[in-house]
Amino acid sequence: MTPLPKRKHSKGRRNRRRAHDALQSKQLSVCANCGELHLSHCICEHCGHYGGRSILEVER
Repeated sequence: MTPLPKRKHSKGRRNRRRAHDALQSKQLSVCANCGELHLSHCICEHCGHYGGRSILEVER
């Protein structure tokens, strides 16, 4: 036998459970070298800098 609920969950109970499921926006920070937005703790895709150093050579 498969387990089934005995009673229907109310809409309020369902919505309270789903209240935490919304997608969060990504954490963006400003590049100190070029000023573009990039993901925090990641190399800047536009200029290739991270932590004040050039990590990658980016083709323009």
